[in-house]
Amino acid sequence: MSIPDLTFLHAPSVYDFRRRATLWGPISDVVPSTPIYDMYPIGFASLCDYLERHGLRTRIVNLAVRMLRSDSFDAERFISRLDSRAFGIDLHWLPHAQGALEVAQLVRQHHPGVPVLIGGFSASYYHEELIRYPQVDYVVRGDSTEEPLRQLVECIRDGREPLDVPNLTWKDSAGEVRVNPQSYIPSDLNHIRSGYRQMVRSVIRDRDLVSCVPFNHWLKYPVTATLSVRGCSQHCAVCGGCAEGHKMMSGRTQPAFRSPEDLAQDVREARRISRGPVFILGDLRLGGREYASRFLRAVKGVRGPFMIEVSWPVERDYAEELAAAMPGLIVEFSPDSHDPAVREAMGKNYSNKGIEDTVRNCLDVGATRFDLFFMIGLPEQTAASALGTVEYCESLLKALGGDRRLVPFTAPLAPFLDPASRAFEDPEQFGYRLHCRSLEDHRQALLAPTWKHILSYETKWMDRDAIAATTYETGRRLNRLKACYGIISQEKADETEQRIERALSLMARIDRLLETVPPDEVDQELWALKDEIERANTSTVCDKGELDVQVGWLAFNVLELFKLGVSEVWDMVWRSNRHHRAPPPTT
Repeated sequence: MSIPDLTFLHAPSVYDFRRRATLWGPISDVVPSTPIYDMYPIGFASLCDYLERHGLRTRIVNLAVRMLRSDSFDAERFISRLDSRAFGIDLHWLPHAQGALEVAQLVRQHHPGVPVLIGGFSASYYHEELIRYPQVDYVVRGDSTEEPLRQLVECIRDGREPLDVPNLTWKDSAGEVRVNPQSYIPSDLNHIRSGYRQMVRSVIRDRDLVSCVPFNHWLKYPVTATLSVRGCSQHCAVCGGCAEGHKMMSGRTQPAFRSPEDLAQDVREARRISRGPVFILGDLRLGGREYASRFLRAVKGVRGPFMIEVSWPVERDYAEELAAAMPGLIVEFSPDSHDPAVREAMGKNYSNKGIEDTVRNCLDVGATRFDLFFMIGLPEQTAASALGTVEYCESLLKALGGDRRLVPFTAPLAPFLDPASRAFEDPEQFGYRLHCRSLEDHRQALLAPTWKHILSYETKWMDRDAIAATTYETGRRLNRLKACYGIISQEKADETEQRIERALSLMARIDRLLETVPPDEVDQELWALKDEIERANTSTVCDKGELDVQVGWLAFNVLELFKLGVSEVWDMVWRSNRHHRAPPPTT
């Protein structure tokens, strides 16, 4: 069997997290992954699909998941035994700055002649700094790297220098850094697919299911995702994926969209595999109401559950259109603050009435759940304002008659302020004081003992101590509120409250350690607390299970997977024997 042309490796946020004791706190409480960010970017699947369609062989290895699932898994030994013409490592989210570079170093150590590629939003932003690390050979820039990556991998395969590959920062044979023009900026996304069929093919071909799973508990909760858009027209101050951020990192001046009909086909492919929710990423209205309507007509009849995100208030007629096409949908909305002054500073210019009407409109037409997300560490936000979020949520629940379908969440803006966001580029305007500017600053910060010390910023209104304290107190109050209204059980609420108390106690003990223990002894003292720290590291201010949708005892469509697997095996056999006269069967 031929070796892969490109093997994608997903690193944990900190490579040696199993040998460190870090109080990660609530930084991942409202995302599917654990604090070591074991979820790889959705782009892995679409990149593999694109490359495979162009005759290149790929493989995905989620090192973070494999390290989480087994303490005995030797990641370095595993890397040393991999065979590939090139290795690709994602640095999409900046919390991977330490892990991605450590994994790149291990690849360089064990495969000294094999090129190392890095890509993603953070890699694009820091491409000129990143390429100067000795373990990095290529940085593929931009939000749409399928075609540049294909050209680069073919150059590597053929032994050619990538002189004309767009969007590439690289070292030539003399070690000189070159920055090729950012000239590949597709105006639409019709060249990509979700890649679910290709993932099934890869699992069968490589006989390696665990390496392919998107995050650690995915096999129990197989949520799938489809991407409607790259780029954004919104101007949220702390988001690196805002309009200004995309222009800086990708040269994109307007969003690019999938065809609505192709997007609906992705949903069908996802539904063939999983009984979990299909998350449609990107507010469909970014492409205009006609775009959204075309998708909703195309997806009608596909069974749910569905999750959608909305970026601004939803009017009643749109809520009705959503519900008619996707009965029982789940809506996610992130106003970030109930405080109009904070939202205005964030660039979210809608009223509290717009939030309330959105919740009511979606619930009235039959949404099975409405997740409402708030954040701590924002411009103009004081501790009192952040705590006021809980009172606002209570008023919403009262107005809705205690409707338990409304599920509010709060979390810190952590651990880092996004590079390329307006606040990162002009921190003084937004009231931020930055502790990290360079990639190396962020890499080093990830080695701090707690999430409070890892935070890359403070604000004029709250320093790091205040952000941490306010996060825990807001989480405690919101946890009690959800128990009071029956959104979560009292048992779950008590468990969360205990974790908050444990985290507060540990934070105080670690602060004292840092003040009293010599620096060269801190790690040893922290290691003695590791078991306690681990018990406080997940579901700190809310239970992560609150995010999940019930999928029943059978999480996958076994019959459809079997059919798809048979089809893919037959297809692989047929492709390997061009003289085979019978075409592969269709299912």
